[in-house]
Amino acid sequence: MKSTFSRLLISIVLSAVAVSASAGSKGVAYVSNQDGGVNTVDIETMQTTGTIDIQAKGPRGIGITPDGKLLVTANKDSDNLSVIDVATGNVVKQIAIGKNPEFVRVHDYIAYVTYEPSPTTGGAQKPEATAAKKDDDDDKLPGHIAIVDLKTSKVIMDIVGKPETEGLEFSPDGKKLIVTNESDDSITVHDMKSGKLLENISVAQFGQRPRGIKASPDGKTYIVTLEFSNKFLVLDSKLKPIRTVDTGKSPYGVSFDRSGNYLYIASSKEKALQVFDAKTLAKLKDIPTGERCWHFSFSPDDKDILLACGRSGEVVVVDTEKKEVAKRIADKDMPWGIVTYPKSMGSLDKP
Repeated sequence: MKSTFSRLLISIVLSAVAVSASAGSKGVAYVSNQDGGVNTVDIETMQTTGTIDIQAKGPRGIGITPDGKLLVTANKDSDNLSVIDVATGNVVKQIAIGKNPEFVRVHDYIAYVTYEPSPTTGGAQKPEATAAKKDDDDDKLPGHIAIVDLKTSKVIMDIVGKPETEGLEFSPDGKKLIVTNESDDSITVHDMKSGKLLENISVAQFGQRPRGIKASPDGKTYIVTLEFSNKFLVLDSKLKPIRTVDTGKSPYGVSFDRSGNYLYIASSKEKALQVFDAKTLAKLKDIPTGERCWHFSFSPDDKDILLACGRSGEVVVVDTEKKEVAKRIADKDMPWGIVTYPKSMGSLDKP
């Protein structure tokens, strides 16, 4: 009888866990906060449900494994990567990376992290400041891409890149790693397995400070935002530059929607999320947002976009059908980046 009771109790507990897991069935958003940890947002209610202590300072880049079990943050002020068990919210490992780690992409159980040893990195500078610093040898230090095996918690490769490595994208066939290099005004292409430099593409004739990069869902096009030139650059499937398109001030985060019909650009100083027709590249709408909105993610059901707006202390929720702001979620710890689980389209991730 005791055994029967125990089995019944276990059954009740498991049922309760299942109910809890199904609550907020639209998924969870994870928001990295430069002045704090990681906030969790229930996408069904669009309410902040808690904060994860990452046990480090200055989280910026954020990514999640395909199974949703591990969350990682690149911690700019701690020079490391925090690996968090999502089920418990506990940090399971701190992995030393290098100075100023910033951008993270997760492919399978491998994390790719850009970091910038240059002592003057860490914030947007005016074009004239960029020109001046090119005469300073200290600011010509190459950036790096650390490749981290999340199963072993070890850096398995360190790729020496160009000055101020920034955005990361994978080629549709999963064979190439494509990196934007801010102060070098270039895009570099590396072999995913060996890290070997395959190609160095200068974008200086098109604009300054390449930051965000995203491949289209059909793999035929790449978009790179040029922050100082208020444009984005269009490249074909072989990464040959085709044309530029004007944007608002200081474009950074970029993503297509899942269908590939729309292209979204976060223009931070324009204080807008800009919507373009992905086929014609005509601008369709400016959606007013907030201060220093750099990165965003669609909800897993594609019905909303969540945009991290650091300087206005909020996550702005945009209705994708109406293409207008639906809600503002207060976040006073300077939100920087955002990903979801289940994985969705966004400036930092894609399914």
